[in-house]
Amino acid sequence: MRTFTTKTELQQYLAETRTNGKTIGLVPTMGALHEGHISLIQQAQQYCDVVVCSIFVNPTQFNDPTDLEKYPRPIQSDIEKLEKINCDVLFNPPVTEVYAGNEQWHLNIGELESLLEGKSRPGHYQGVTQVVCKLFDLIKPDIAFFGQKDYQQFLVISQMVKLLNLPVRLIMCPIQREPDGLAMSSRNIHLTATDRQHALVLSKTLNWVKENFDSQKLPELKKSAEAVINNVPDVELDYFEIANGNNLHPADQTTNNVIALVAAKVGKTRLIDNVVIRD
Repeated sequence: MRTFTTKTELQQYLAETRTNGKTIGLVPTMGALHEGHISLIQQAQQYCDVVVCSIFVNPTQFNDPTDLEKYPRPIQSDIEKLEKINCDVLFNPPVTEVYAGNEQWHLNIGELESLLEGKSRPGHYQGVTQVVCKLFDLIKPDIAFFGQKDYQQFLVISQMVKLLNLPVRLIMCPIQREPDGLAMSSRNIHLTATDRQHALVLSKTLNWVKENFDSQKLPELKKSAEAVINNVPDVELDYFEIANGNNLHPADQTTNNVIALVAAKVGKTRLIDNVVIRD
């Protein structure tokens, strides 16, 4: 695996790669890699000749400095995991290599910025689009791979690609789960053993909603789901939504593309999860 920390060296290497007619895949991450990330890289290896994994804890997408500070950064462990699956390239730049001084950025991504995650984390998606646009511009991938767990993020990046007319194909890959159903996340490391058990209510409730979608009215389903989650100790529900998968507006029984999404604070750790109900 080739490792780069500067834009110049990475661009030189990728220019040679393109000259040889090879396709480039990108898996952007913030590190603390788990099997969910690994599955994205393995998916990318099926589609592309050369796979670049970026590890960069992006400061502009955190609206809580404490959250940024405590975000896990086990870089040596990450490198070992990437080498084990024969990832081609790691791009692991310092902040100063990505951002030059006090940069200004605003992209009008519409109402996605004020719904669900956008409402709970003001400014978050501006930071996401800012850094992903930089990575796309630098790496110029043919295809970029993202996880379904950050479903709204995928919609936002899709909107950015459309608005800026960027020549990249996006692929969303399925959520990877622990054997008990918990969605894999870099944040799971912060869960205590008790939190870990309490967190299972999220995936269980999503699955229950999926199973009962055709037999109950949506307002009743949503109300029941919220009640179940609110009944678990040390779980603070942010939102539970049964939404149109295209725009995250509330769904109804006639909506073709339906997704249920949840966000909650379990102990001190905020978790998100979702399940596609109808596609």
